[in-house]
Amino acid sequence: MGLKVLLYWPNLIGYIRLGLVVAACSACGTPRLFFSLYSVSIALDGTLTYKGLIPFVLRAGVDGWLARRLNQSSRFGAWLDVVVDNLSRSMLWSLLSEWGWLVSTVEWCVFVCNHSTRGGQWKSSFSTSPPFIQAIMANGFRTPLGLWVVSGLHCLPLWLYGYQQGLLSHCCYLPPYVVALGTLVLAAGRLLALSVEVWCIWVHIKYLTQEDELEEKKQ
Repeated sequence: MGLKVLLYWPNLIGYIRLGLVVAACSACGTPRLFFSLYSVSIALDGTLTYKGLIPFVLRAGVDGWLARRLNQSSRFGAWLDVVVDNLSRSMLWSLLSEWGWLVSTVEWCVFVCNHSTRGGQWKSSFSTSPPFIQAIMANGFRTPLGLWVVSGLHCLPLWLYGYQQGLLSHCCYLPPYVVALGTLVLAAGRLLALSVEVWCIWVHIKYLTQEDELEEKKQ
């Protein structure tokens, strides 16, 4: 496989998403353009599958579909996907608030914790976690609860940006009660995501301390 993996089609989509993020950052002075570019990046990362009239499952986006279709899944691709996600949200949170760095710091910390011990298959490594965490992580977030959590994680900062810039009311013509309800729903989803993040950090701390203890016993 070697360096050929860098040119896998799913990874090329990752580079396109990264380019969209950079372009959005450059267009931060033009809210409508920023919102559009960032939204396209999110759309490439995840798509909804509908059963009936309500969204039921969040599936992998264009990159995930190509990975399965072309048999081009890779550890690098799994890593790149999360890196682009974190970079995107870090930029957006920093635009939203002077405390935005705190949110992105937690997300990067969780990224380090998961990929250093769990690797590219981190989404399926929660079988020994508490039932609540297992319910959120079940089937790689592909459940109604998982959809809620992922929506809060990815969409809350963009929603807040749209509110802050007046795009939700003036461009999308959303009434105030819809804006308020959307904010509450997405914020609740983000808090659920935070519970998983705290658990991941704690598990990693336990792993590190146990490793140190085993080394001390060997000595």
